[in-house]
Amino acid sequence: MQELTIQTLYSLEHTIAAGLFESKTYPWEVLPDIGAFIVALGKTLDPAFYVERGKDIWVAKDANLAASAFLSGPCIIDREAEVRHCAFIRGNAIVGKGAVVGNSTELKNAVLFDRVQVPHYNYVGDSVLGFRSHMGAGSITSNVKSDKTLVSVRIGDTKIETGLKKFGAMLGDCVEVGCGSVLNPGTVVGANTNIYPLSMVRGFVPSGSIYKNQGEIVAKR
Repeated sequence: MQELTIQTLYSLEHTIAAGLFESKTYPWEVLPDIGAFIVALGKTLDPAFYVERGKDIWVAKDANLAASAFLSGPCIIDREAEVRHCAFIRGNAIVGKGAVVGNSTELKNAVLFDRVQVPHYNYVGDSVLGFRSHMGAGSITSNVKSDKTLVSVRIGDTKIETGLKKFGAMLGDCVEVGCGSVLNPGTVVGANTNIYPLSMVRGFVPSGSIYKNQGEIVAKR
């Protein structure tokens, strides 16, 4: 399933967390390891550029952090990132260089690559968002199935068991998610793909495509 691999979905030069993805094949395999990775990496960060703001919380000195934002460790806010008014970072979160975490956006157990934007009322849990991906206002990742069973990833007629109870979405590089969309548990979106506003997305969406609805996914021209 090459389409689902880290190598296909992501440019690892665009994240401080590149080491987290080493020796793994699929991006959801990093989810159980995010917290421990942050703690280990944080201890190596250059104090000339990063300051420890609390237990296992590292913030770049040139990051723009609103006074009303809430940070719980482990987390890393990388250089030139912007964390806006009333953002809620619940822990096990990496916010990449130049990324934007907006008003009332909530992060939990997530990796945001460089230049990611989740700027308006988003929830991102148990997810990986690739370089320059963007989630429109009110779009969210749903990370637990309603029946609480383990999450699988569907690609065509194939089902890949992840062994995870919590798994939101894996967005490849340069994905655009329209306003008000819900990315259901186990969603994987290929790089350079657009999701229409108010979409309900499940399973795999190929790279370089436009998702109009569950039955209509077209290739970009």
